[in-house]
Amino acid sequence: MRPDTPAENVDHTAEAARLERTAGLYPEDAEALLLRAAAHLELAGDRPAASTLYDRLLSASAGLENPSLVRALKASNLWEYGHEAEARAIIEGVRTASPRDPAPWVIVAEALESHDELEAAHETFTEGARLLLTDVPEPPYSTHPLLFGRHRVRRMLGLAHDEWDTLADTLHSMPVSLDELHDPKRVWSLGSDNPAELEAEILRLRAELGAYREALSRPFPVAILHWPADELTELTEAYPTLAEEYPSYEAHLATIEAALRELASSGTPNLGIVTGTVPSYEAFAASEGTSPADATLLPQYATTLAARGRAAAWPPDRSAACWCGSGRVYGECHGTAG
Repeated sequence: MRPDTPAENVDHTAEAARLERTAGLYPEDAEALLLRAAAHLELAGDRPAASTLYDRLLSASAGLENPSLVRALKASNLWEYGHEAEARAIIEGVRTASPRDPAPWVIVAEALESHDELEAAHETFTEGARLLLTDVPEPPYSTHPLLFGRHRVRRMLGLAHDEWDTLADTLHSMPVSLDELHDPKRVWSLGSDNPAELEAEILRLRAELGAYREALSRPFPVAILHWPADELTELTEAYPTLAEEYPSYEAHLATIEAALRELASSGTPNLGIVTGTVPSYEAFAASEGTSPADATLLPQYATTLAARGRAAAWPPDRSAACWCGSGRVYGECHGTAG
């Protein structure tokens, strides 16, 4: 499916089948591809088939990169077609696992919210925020939905603003404020006979739609290519002309961090890092009918890896493992620069 294909023109069942076939061709990317296939099945209304894909992933012999995300998506899907007890049990398991990725927290909290479990949703959003944002000077882009969702639920519960609500207000960039977007009274204005109230609500809805479109405008991160030390050595020995791109491993790592920081400072959201391997790169070059020695192929390879769901979000949490693979936490490794 092309990124610019209008949603109403998508055959979700066919797209899910295509993604399943692609997962068979690229088993190393099966997790990301099958999650996208399951999403299309949910949109097609075939929720049992989506659950089958989630179960397939969870029962796979190879370890998952993000099992909490798969479980969260499965729970949300199950609840939508009547399996509430199982969904609740899975949600409790996700919360107990305390994942370091914000996405599972957001998914299970929104599942609770959509079924009017507002207190539980608030607790879940707060648990995730406390785990991922305590002592973090600048919330990563991936954590923004956690703060926005928490703000929304607190407005519905009638709770006073706290520091995280104020932070969410600061991060929100749309012309209509979060307080307006999350006002519980908005639902009543939709039934109003007053043209002014209806016009105001249309403006709010347009702003909210703009926020969703902005979030969806980048289906995968702007990704920088990273080569582990042994892969980089193999690459430059096999293709000496690429040594001009990578004068040393240390310079390669420094260039990655500097490029990402520059992109972040320019306001580019949703940044990531993809890790290359020589066999994968050679296969990509063959598919493009180009020599792996061609340096112009490198950014295309990075984009393709990102589109296949291979990107890790940058920056990591300061207490998470550094992206470079040094074994040190990011805050004590590349996170110390600048």
